[in-house]
This record gives sequence, structure tokens and C-alpha cells, in this order.
Amino acid sequence: MSYQKFLYFTGIVFDSSQFKIGYKRLFLPVALLALIATPATREVVIATLSDSFWAVACYVAATLSVYHYFSSVLTSQNVIARLYHRSRDHQVLFAALLGALPGCGGAIVVATQFIQGRVGFGSLVAVLTATMGDAAFLLLASEPKTGFLVVSVGVVVGVVTGWVVNAIHEDGFLRPKAKLHHTLSHACCSEGNGNAQNDTAINLQGLLWKVLLVPGAFIALALSFQIDVNSVLRLPENTIEVVGACLVIANLLLWSLTREINSYEATVSEDKKQKSLHPIQKTAQDTNFITAWVVVAFMAFELTNLVFPFELGTWSNQWAMALPLFGVLFGLLPGCGPQILITSLYLSGVVPLSAQISNALSNDGDALFPVLAIAPKAALVATLYSAVPALIVGYSFFFLFE
Repeated sequence: MSYQKFLYFTGIVFDSSQFKIGYKRLFLPVALLALIATPATREVVIATLSDSFWAVACYVAATLSVYHYFSSVLTSQNVIARLYHRSRDHQVLFAALLGALPGCGGAIVVATQFIQGRVGFGSLVAVLTATMGDAAFLLLASEPKTGFLVVSVGVVVGVVTGWVVNAIHEDGFLRPKAKLHHTLSHACCSEGNGNAQNDTAINLQGLLWKVLLVPGAFIALALSFQIDVNSVLRLPENTIEVVGACLVIANLLLWSLTREINSYEATVSEDKKQKSLHPIQKTAQDTNFITAWVVVAFMAFELTNLVFPFELGTWSNQWAMALPLFGVLFGLLPGCGPQILITSLYLSGVVPLSAQISNALSNDGDALFPVLAIAPKAALVATLYSAVPALIVGYSFFFLFE
């Protein structure tokens, strides 16, 4: 490989006057390598990255692979989509069920149909209330019982909220004019970046996870049962931990080359995927996106504990009353990335389940972006409406059970 091609593939673009970083997501794996190279932070960083891979990424990848393989045999013209148009109340119910699907696909379908005039405003509020976005994959993979509980609460609250909104507003409330509808397909249905470099990185991600998926799942399961894998495999001490850290960095390096950060949406939303991609490639893209945000959350938590002489868990207990509100406010931020941070903090024991529930109800994942692009007033009002039941349910859970 020539020097120029190497620079191009690694995201360093050369013009006649300067070098510049073409892929800003490279800063994450580069920063992790710098922390590993620093003796004061090496041990905690390797341990954190290892936990991120074996305890999170492997389970998320296993969950996502099942989801994407199942999704690949379904068509967009399914029975649920056809049943939308029979009743306003049925629309709300089906919208909430689509929102409950992990990821943002179901919620984006409903958001698209609202813009196109196929479902009402109540259905939009219902799906935004019910959806957790990609944070659902993380919670279901790490704590399945809690994940199903939160998703179920989202469906019930989404349905009730949608029916209430239907009683207040007409279906076309804040819907944009018809002349704007044609822009929706361009905003929502991108086929991805589509250049050779990105395709190469996507293919390598898929290949790596194809190799790692089964052995990674077995090792992750063994570690969950407190089995000393190093001893069983007769490996030197900390080998599995170092391997996990290396695999996280390798995956993040490939992930960083699949998309440039040029907007807020590009930073916090999952990569748009080509329809022609193999399910394992889609699994790899989503797994690495979730892992990146989990690593950011875990590293922030561990490095804060390393630098400052207080425990975040103790701090969170002192501010327990404010944490459900904190979850709601974070949920108002569009995109899946911030919500994955909250779920990571819950899994780390920093925030309680009430904050996780309030965030799950108020967050809209990536589904809010197409509505923001075409109907910003509808997006603002809908997300504020979803915040109301999030506050009520979050604080109800807090006072009753925590």
C-alpha cells in the first residue's frame, strides 16, 4: 500500500497546504491508545475496555445478530403496517408496538408515516414515548429482565399517552404541507455513504464480528459465571483482558472510518445502512456504535473515580431526587448516543432504575431527526408531550420502590 493510500484509508487527508483529520471519530481510539500508553491509566483503561467488550459488546452483538437476521426475512409491507389505517386507537397501539422494537427502525417508520399523512399526531407521540432506540439493545443484552420491564412500561405508557393526545388534537396537528412530503425520502432513506473506503471498513467490521461472534459469546458467558477463562485455557494472567481491550480498539478503529462527523446527527445517531448489507455487517455497525458510547461512559466513570477522591455512586445517592429529572432532560436530546450513556450509567450503578425508566420514556432515539428536518414544530411538541409521562412514571417508581 502506498503512503498516500495509507493516509487516505486512515482518514488523514493531504492537500497541498496542510494535513487534516478526515474522520473525527478516530479521536476516540487514538485517545484510548494514548491512555493505555500512559502508566498511570493503563491498568484501569485495559480493565474498562475488557469489560466493555466481554460484558457488553459480545452480548449486544449476539442480540443484534438475531434481530437483523429476523428483520431480513420481513418486508416493509407487513400486516402491522396495513392495519394502521383502520382506527385512530389502533394506530396508536401499533405505533407503540413498533416503537418498542429495539433500535430506531420501527419508530422511524411511524415518524415517516406521520409526515406522509398516514397516521395521526397521537401515533407520533406514542411511538416517541415507547421507543428506547439503540439503548434497548444494551439494556436487553446486559439485564434482560429489566430490559423487558422497561420496554413493556414504554408500550403501556406510549399507548395511554397517544390516546390522550388523540382526545386533545386532530390527526393532522402540526403536520407539514403536502409539498414537503417528497423531501422525506431524501432525509430518511439514505443508502449510506457509498464510497470505497467506507465500504472497505464496513466489510472488515463485518468480517471481524463474523469471526468473533460465536467464540466471543462463549467467553462472555463464561466470564458472567465467574469462570477464570485464562486458567481454563492455560493462558498467562490477564490475557483475556488484554485481548478484549485490543478487540475493542480494533473495532472502534474500523467503525471510525465508516462515517465522517459533520453534524450533531452524525455524532449521536447510528450509521445509515445500505439495504444490500449482510445482517452480520449491520450487526457490526450497530454493535460498534453502541460500544463506542458505552466506552465513553465507562471511561468517564472510571477516570473520574481515579482522579477525584469521591465515588460517583455516593454522589448520585446525595442527588437521588434529581436523577429522574436528569433522565428526562437527557432524553430530550435527539439521537441514540446520549441515551446509551444513561443506560451505561444505570448498568454501572451510578443512576437508579427510576432515572433509566424516565429516560427510556422521554428519549426519542434517531426517530426525531426526520421529523425535525420536515416538521420541527411537531417534533418539539411531540417530544415535550413524551416528557410529561416520563416525569410522572419516573418519579412514581422512585417514590414507590426506591
